[in-house]
Amino acid sequence: MHFDEPVDTSLRILPLGGQRCSAAFRRHDNSHFSVVCPMEEASKLPLPDSFLQFLEENGLDPSIYTATESTPRYVRLKPGYEARIQEIEAEINCKLEKVDWLPGFYALPPEVQIANSKAYQEGKIYGIDAASGAAVSALNISVGDHVLDLCAAPGAKLCMMLDLLGDFGSVTGVDIARHRLAACRTMLQKYSLGDRCRLFVADGTAFALVPQRVDSVSSSFESTFEEKADIFGEWTNRRPYKERKRAAKVREGVALNQNPELIFYGQHSGIIGLSKSKLYKTISDTEASSSGYDKVLVDAECTHDGSIRHIQKFEHWGWKTLQRRVLDAERTDSLTFLQLKLLRNGFRLLKVGGTLVYSTCSLTVAQNEDIVEQFLSENASAELQEINESRNWPCKSGQIPKTLRFDPLTSQTSGLFVAKFTKLAS
Repeated sequence: MHFDEPVDTSLRILPLGGQRCSAAFRRHDNSHFSVVCPMEEASKLPLPDSFLQFLEENGLDPSIYTATESTPRYVRLKPGYEARIQEIEAEINCKLEKVDWLPGFYALPPEVQIANSKAYQEGKIYGIDAASGAAVSALNISVGDHVLDLCAAPGAKLCMMLDLLGDFGSVTGVDIARHRLAACRTMLQKYSLGDRCRLFVADGTAFALVPQRVDSVSSSFESTFEEKADIFGEWTNRRPYKERKRAAKVREGVALNQNPELIFYGQHSGIIGLSKSKLYKTISDTEASSSGYDKVLVDAECTHDGSIRHIQKFEHWGWKTLQRRVLDAERTDSLTFLQLKLLRNGFRLLKVGGTLVYSTCSLTVAQNEDIVEQFLSENASAELQEINESRNWPCKSGQIPKTLRFDPLTSQTSGLFVAKFTKLAS
């Protein structure tokens, strides 16, 4: 997908005068739109030797972790607010620069905070890195698609999917952390995007529910034989005391429940009027290939070493915490095992001809190219696809053809690996 924009609105971030500056932005025509920081050398993050060795082993340039001063913050404009750019700029007290390679995205200086602005609080803009937006864009979501976000929290990508979906189809969000998925629910309500969404607290490696391809209106009275209590009505966060108590026991491990916990569903998500037995019906892999999801995003849990701002936090958390969360071999091995299982299950739930995007915010080969190669070696029906949308993206190829890597130095974004698959008929 390619969108042409006028040259004078495109974004490039360059150091001015050979010096690094936290908000030195330059247009293609070499005119500067703002410089709001002193012209001084950016401070370098004091990375420990163990992390530097980790970077060397993975062929990563340590200088990407000193690029925070020149990497912008990104926001996505809620569709329908295009004519109100100047109003939004006044509310955040900063000029928005259109990102020429990603529709709907804008860049602003990294030190600008948006959380307390009227524009953010009223749901006119989303905070989301452009690389994450690229991963969603690679899915090429069409109106009417049924989409699965297998690791949905904290929700910015989920919201983008729903915006792209339009008035038909559905998005299913899954996450193993209930409190993080509850934050997704809050985002859906804030941005008024929950109509075609359903959220499940579940292990993404074992989630097995396919989309409901019948609109809730036509299925609202599907069976007169079902008990009324077994039929889903309109969603409400006000649940009977006994139901809340039972759910609390499940979360505490007092009771066992084999089914994912449904914590939200919209009016047209296919849930209303559905019986619980039909919602939680299991199907075979063959059935999933014909009635599964059109698009699946597996933005897998990882060491987050590609996120500069995340690595910066270890200055405050302590470098010993970095050793445990990022460098520990046992931790890394468990993550790569998890990533492969997530990818396998997401692909199992994909229908033939559908698209799956695998991404991580790690820059290591073990969590990216190695996972892709192992997955392809065991799945004859999986085919790696060219990401046609990426022709004008500021990224570089991964170590496997057709895969992509974003990083702060190359892309002026957070670090991200992206691979795109399709499912072939057996």
